[in-house]
Amino acid sequence: MSIVSSGTVNVRYMVTDVQAAVDFYTTQFGFAVNTTAFPAFADVTLGNLRLLLAGPRSSAGRAMPDGRVPEPGGWNRLHFIVDDIAAEVDRLAAAGVKFRNDIISGPGGKQIVLDDPSGNPIELFQPAGS
Repeated sequence: MSIVSSGTVNVRYMVTDVQAAVDFYTTQFGFAVNTTAFPAFADVTLGNLRLLLAGPRSSAGRAMPDGRVPEPGGWNRLHFIVDDIAAEVDRLAAAGVKFRNDIISGPGGKQIVLDDPSGNPIELFQPAGS
């Protein structure tokens, strides 16, 4: 197998509303819009991360041969490293973002999981000692 690598990490998220997802990622995390094909698809970028936002009308939203339909949610997630997790939580909470838990601490640092508008998880992580 030969995988083509451009140095960009591509992650596909199934979303219920492509425009709402674009607005969320650009407003809350500073992503830039790359391409749009509303209402089916858009992709946004941040550094070397390309996030493909696939709505129900996208080709990625088509049912599998066994009838399962791709949907948002689950527990696999984007992982953003932040300098001040408490400040980020305050900023996002003020914007109405929903969190799955409170900030927890472990040997590696502090973390919290929030949902994008479609219910896809995002983890904010502040390494120990920062």
